[in-house]
Amino acid sequence: MSLSPQFLDELRSRTLLSALIGRTTKLQKAGREFRACCPFHNEKTPSFYVNDDKGFYHCFGCSAHGDAIRWMTDQRGLPFMDAVKELAQTAGMEMPAMDRQSADKAERAKGLHEVCADAATWFSAQLQGIGGAEARAVLEKRGIKSDTIKEFGLGYAPDSRGKLKDALKDYGEPLLVEAGLLISVEDKTTYDRFRGRLMIPIRDPRGRTIAFGGRVIGNGEPKYLNSPETPVFDKGRTLYNLDRAAPASRKTGRVLVVEGYMDVIALHQVGIEEAVAPLGTALTEAQLERLWRLSATPILCFDGDPPGQAAAIRAIGRALPTLSHDRRLSFLTLPPGQDPDDLIRSGGRAAMEALLESPEPLVERLWRHELNAELLNTPEARAGLGSRLRAHAREIRDEDLRNEYLGTFNRMVWDFSHPERPSESFTRFSSKTPKRAVSPRLLAIAQHGIDQATYIPALMAGLVRFPDMIGPLGELLVRLPINSIRLRQTRESMLDSALDDPNLETEGLKAILRREGLATVLEALERVTLAFSFLSRDGEPEQARKELGTVADALAVAPELEADIALARERWVNDAEERDYDEFERLLKLRAQVNETFRDSMMPDEDLATTEGN
Repeated sequence: MSLSPQFLDELRSRTLLSALIGRTTKLQKAGREFRACCPFHNEKTPSFYVNDDKGFYHCFGCSAHGDAIRWMTDQRGLPFMDAVKELAQTAGMEMPAMDRQSADKAERAKGLHEVCADAATWFSAQLQGIGGAEARAVLEKRGIKSDTIKEFGLGYAPDSRGKLKDALKDYGEPLLVEAGLLISVEDKTTYDRFRGRLMIPIRDPRGRTIAFGGRVIGNGEPKYLNSPETPVFDKGRTLYNLDRAAPASRKTGRVLVVEGYMDVIALHQVGIEEAVAPLGTALTEAQLERLWRLSATPILCFDGDPPGQAAAIRAIGRALPTLSHDRRLSFLTLPPGQDPDDLIRSGGRAAMEALLESPEPLVERLWRHELNAELLNTPEARAGLGSRLRAHAREIRDEDLRNEYLGTFNRMVWDFSHPERPSESFTRFSSKTPKRAVSPRLLAIAQHGIDQATYIPALMAGLVRFPDMIGPLGELLVRLPINSIRLRQTRESMLDSALDDPNLETEGLKAILRREGLATVLEALERVTLAFSFLSRDGEPEQARKELGTVADALAVAPELEADIALARERWVNDAEERDYDEFERLLKLRAQVNETFRDSMMPDEDLATTEGN
């Protein structure tokens, strides 16, 4: 279907924006506009304005901005076409004519939506009848209130093979089969799919019932039975409760993914309304895409048992290729033997919120998984740990993020393998002295930082000459603040190569760098002409190795030192009570000491020529 700009403009002009937004947000008249507390972020003072004349809304707090269609997609979470259809229906506008195939598909979908809606109504009535007593007792035992039962449309399917078929016979058996409500066997007979089960309607983002989940009453298998896929129900693209969770998540800024229907319902009942659940399958790429539309960092809540932890790792595997700086995941592992429903019943909302305050980032969850995968009591096992982690990182398509993950995992493996090796010179550079106010002269001196852009390439050029130093310096290398993407790639390749081959030699490292597309970087490193002994053809090897360590240590401590200087400078400028001359002077002397380290490591000027071409 093609929607012309003229049609969309007419749709916007026929939609009174304040009336549309006023359905879910309390608006106050403010001159020719309306204002409210923003529905997209929490605030106490209204900064959200609606202008009917211009047809847009704007929040001066979070910069949310849009028209009627944008409101439906961003606040309601509807796909664009569904948003347009709903607005057009309200405005009394006919959607543009569809081709025959699309029209037939839409007509079929309309019939399926209607039959599912009527089935939900019928199931709800059965729950309140005599036959629903056992199902009501189950809900009461779980603490599900009557208002919640009504809001979620919970129902009951009698233990009968034909009661639903008789109740909805006007639709005809073929449509009931297509909707997944009846099962058809080879002899063409049909019977009710759901029997003796608590019924949970599954809705699309517009709130229309498209399928059902049935939980067995008492004992029986399967515990949960879902509708089969239909023209309106795609399990891999549907998230339970998305229609309610989407607007709620835009207020809280978070979205939770839990394992089951009852977890969602229990959380909603205590006020955590931004929870969804997959439908008995592992979280799919399409479901992740929907989650990322709601929040940059969805929180995946899994049970602490082995199946729950396996589900977390499967989700990570699906997510890794499409991760980026604004598409992240975090994880919440619940106490052993508990799911969100159990936690809510024992500790209420406070118990859940306490856990939600500190979810586990994806990188840490993956590290913990691989750390526990095998006993790491041999060099081979520890090498395997690093290899597995780097393999995960290489799944990330975003180059910058992939390099960050590689660096983080290398540091983690190094710290795990060498817990007893603090850096002596780092301790020397970082030592603290008692604090004593800062002069303007020191502020001026503080502008001149450590020239890392010059010294980092020199260090890496030295490591090409002495690759046996990459491993011992690994802890420092992973902390270097390298801005160049290509230099970061070179560092990660060096660390990977050294971990894989402790006996790595210069020519072997050069071959690896060329093979990984870093030949131009290698050529640039070979042209570095600073007068360090580790870049000299005639440098004494042991002295060169010692100075490599000293320079690496100085470069690693530099970012922390510069941050401390910046903070001391900010205090001098902005907070008279926090001005501390001695502290500032100490930091600048420390910086001078670090810079002196580089100068001490350099050879006399007359020896500079010996480094050229290396």
